[in-house]
Amino acid sequence: MTVRACTRSGVPVACTGCGRLSEWCHSSYVRRLADVALGDRPVRIDLSVRRLYCENAACSKVTFAEQTAGLTVRYQRRTPHLRRLVEDVGVVLAGRGGARMLRILNIRLSWCTVLSQPMRLLLPPLVTPRVLGVDDFALYGDTDGTLLVDATTRLPLTLREGRDADQLSRWLREHPDVEIACRDGSLTYRQGIAGGAPDAVQVSDHFHFWQGFSRRVQDIASAHRGCLPAALPPVGESDLAPAEETAGKTTEDSRAARHARRLFEAVQALTHTGRSHSSVARELGLDRRTVGKYARAGTWQEVMRRPPRKPSTLDPYLDYLQQRWDEGQQSAKVLHEELQAKGYLGHYQRVTMAVAPLRRGLPIDEPRERPPSPCEAARCSLHINDRLLRLLEHCPELRRTHDLVRRFAVMLDNYEAAPLPDWLDDLAGIGLAPLVGLAGALGEDRHAVAQGISTPTTPASTKTASPTSSYKNA
Repeated sequence: MTVRACTRSGVPVACTGCGRLSEWCHSSYVRRLADVALGDRPVRIDLSVRRLYCENAACSKVTFAEQTAGLTVRYQRRTPHLRRLVEDVGVVLAGRGGARMLRILNIRLSWCTVLSQPMRLLLPPLVTPRVLGVDDFALYGDTDGTLLVDATTRLPLTLREGRDADQLSRWLREHPDVEIACRDGSLTYRQGIAGGAPDAVQVSDHFHFWQGFSRRVQDIASAHRGCLPAALPPVGESDLAPAEETAGKTTEDSRAARHARRLFEAVQALTHTGRSHSSVARELGLDRRTVGKYARAGTWQEVMRRPPRKPSTLDPYLDYLQQRWDEGQQSAKVLHEELQAKGYLGHYQRVTMAVAPLRRGLPIDEPRERPPSPCEAARCSLHINDRLLRLLEHCPELRRTHDLVRRFAVMLDNYEAAPLPDWLDDLAGIGLAPLVGLAGALGEDRHAVAQGISTPTTPASTKTASPTSSYKNA
């Protein structure tokens, strides 16, 4: 839909340079403006506007074009109404998503155009927050940056390159109204806040509490990796024997087994002399994590142990496959057609792979439950279940760690910092190096830690969550 219009002649217009009114017409031209669609029709406005002389001889502008309030803006080919719509869509959906949404509204713009509109918006004026959040982030490569956030509204205030205490102190001195500063446990931010806002209360946030705990618990679980299979439910000897016998027959004489045996013997011989994993990795030309895996293993078979197969859509039909195979039907194509008649929607190739062990005289490879990884063991320390109980019964180190984690969670849930000194003493006396280091770090920052525990609404620097959910995310 095209709307043709023109401005009124004889109406004085203010000069865009000096502001003096003028009605001395120089010429006219047509501006084509896009507007919001009307129903299912795009709208274009062909507006004839005047170019006028400026009657002020001292003005730098000789001529100027008139503007129509609410309809035209200098150098714009869209009406203000359409421009505001594009800005709102761009803020909510960004470039490509905004362009697709506008296409539904019969407004066809490229994603670059949609993205450029929010970039022209003026930032709101900076208001010094009462509660400031400070955190670091990876800016690019190995360079870190500092992010300052209004912890009440959770809106970013400024980004700074580097993690510099002096830079943070200068910003705080320029904005002296900060009353509470929420941060992690780093010494850099602790010194920067103390230098720039000595009267502000420093608070350690819950996210970094649980992030530090999660890393330490994961280190302990990695050091006791051999205990993790104890989390699996007990399996009868009759179930294990065929798998172990067939695994031994198929792997001991394979090329991969001989390679694993040679690496295991070489790594064990060097690490038993007291050499570090890094030096062994350099000598053997291996990755340090590979050396650690072979050094922790008791036998080379542990390294060769195939991880349990993941569940698939074919699992409900494995018993039927075994039955039909025993009855003499050994065609994968026929078996696949029979399974399709029973409701199986998978591919023929998966049936072929499932019956491949049967052709070699081996049982069907059924899915088994995987032992938890160190990261999973750390994540589930706050959630009591059968797997965790079996693991804690088998590993006393993880049981003591779990007890300390639960005690700390109780302190956070009750906002009670009084048990903190005794808890730190128990943490330091547990005898596990990762937790001893954590106890030292928390002890040096005890005042901020106590504030973080006892404050009912502890603000986070850039990440906030409840204790349990924060620990799961960490």
